[in-house]
Amino acid sequence: MRESYELCAAETRQFLAPLWKAAGVLPAAVRPHILAVHGFVVRTDRLADEHGAQTDREERVARWRSETLRELRAGRSEHPLRRAFVDTVLRWGLDRAVIGEFLDAIGTDCASPPAFETFAEQRRYLRGVAGTVFEMWTPLLEPRGAEVSSLTSVLGEVCQLVDIFEDLPDDLAAGRCYLPRADLRQLGLEISDLVRGERHQVLDELVSIQLGRWRDLLEQAVPVAELVAPEYRPFLHALLLGAQLQFDEVTLRQARVFTEGVEPLVAADGAARRPAWPHAGAVPDHIAVIMDGNRRWAARQGLPVSRGYQTGEWAAMRLVNAALRLGVRHLSIYAFSTENWDRSQEELAVLFDTLGHGIAQGIEWLHELGVRVRWCGRRDRIEPSLASSLELAESMTSNNDVLSLTVCVDYGGREELTEAARALMAEAVAGRIRPEDIGPADVARNLYVPGLPDVDLLIRTSGEQRISNFLPWHLAYAELVFDPNPWPEFGLEQLRKAVTTYAGRQRRFGGGLPGPTRPVEPAPAS
Repeated sequence: MRESYELCAAETRQFLAPLWKAAGVLPAAVRPHILAVHGFVVRTDRLADEHGAQTDREERVARWRSETLRELRAGRSEHPLRRAFVDTVLRWGLDRAVIGEFLDAIGTDCASPPAFETFAEQRRYLRGVAGTVFEMWTPLLEPRGAEVSSLTSVLGEVCQLVDIFEDLPDDLAAGRCYLPRADLRQLGLEISDLVRGERHQVLDELVSIQLGRWRDLLEQAVPVAELVAPEYRPFLHALLLGAQLQFDEVTLRQARVFTEGVEPLVAADGAARRPAWPHAGAVPDHIAVIMDGNRRWAARQGLPVSRGYQTGEWAAMRLVNAALRLGVRHLSIYAFSTENWDRSQEELAVLFDTLGHGIAQGIEWLHELGVRVRWCGRRDRIEPSLASSLELAESMTSNNDVLSLTVCVDYGGREELTEAARALMAEAVAGRIRPEDIGPADVARNLYVPGLPDVDLLIRTSGEQRISNFLPWHLAYAELVFDPNPWPEFGLEQLRKAVTTYAGRQRRFGGGLPGPTRPVEPAPAS
């Protein structure tokens, strides 16, 4: 039996790496069974996709379906891979009707090329080949409510949409189009137009229609993460975040997805590093973001504050990915200010838990992408476990150089400058520096993160128009953009608009002609 479970895990790792990677955060008692389900699903899908005559594929899938259902009735299997799947179904009491629905959907897809007239028909397909799969393993996550199965099914649909866009060029070349025909007719498109990928403006509009539906399904699926036992939530968070990141990638590529597709977010050996996407105009070297509006967003949605912070955490991860895609070299985010200590103990606990969770779940991904994490702020007041997580992230990523991510925690600009002044005063008293020799570079080397370059672009979300004691030394010549969207709704598209606004501004730095940023270099310590 152990060999069968290992075979399912290997099948998932080779052909469905993002799911295999996400499953790594599951408790050890459950992980093999989730992978057994997906190992079975992947093998089923591969049988349907194998080269050969269509009748041969149909026969293979029909035989696989018949053997699977017979083994489930018998309560045992000798098949090297199905043995673990049958054991999981019996052990956890998985819904056999849902399994049958999945097998029927694969058989239908194998029998004839897809031809969805409407989005409703497309959704029936998404439900059949993927929503059923996620519903299969829902009982393993200790669901808290009758609606959990339907929500995990929607999450499965979202993940299948990701798969459709990843495989678009190959499917179109094989004569398979998984987009609603009504959408194509509305825009005067034929499938051949998608294959050629030449009518960019119209194809962009087609992609936008699909993204709108994708966004709606994502919003429907998000609540599921809070409706299972706590130890299973990181798994669902990883799936949701992965879908959101691929959503952003399709938003970036637009019409080019028809000819280029989208690479999977992760491979079996780690996160995929994508080169920076070309952007018309200058890209700021250093972007700083005041992530405002989590609580107001949650209140407008009728949700607890904790959901606002959780969704804000995902937005922060999306921001890092978007910055990488646009070629930004330095990114600073305002995670917790010195003034935030005035909030209730209950809210502080939620905020710190969310921040700690984000670091724990995201650090491996950040490291694989070449992100260097730095902590900017006081280090003597934060809860010890959170401080240890931040310091571990700094140490683990210290040699990375693709993007420098400065996380401002227990940070206040006035306090930072006061501490720098104290340090310089101590140097003067000790005779290591003369007061009249103190210059900007001396101040810079005594800041929390020496060497942090000047900010080129400051973005504040949620419509507020102030800097709130954030990096005052570094913001001396920053361009300011105030985005009306609350932080949880800020994504790649909003960042790209802010960068476009930045590129259109004339930066003179007090002189008569535009020029590049000239950050103050910290002087070497005396």
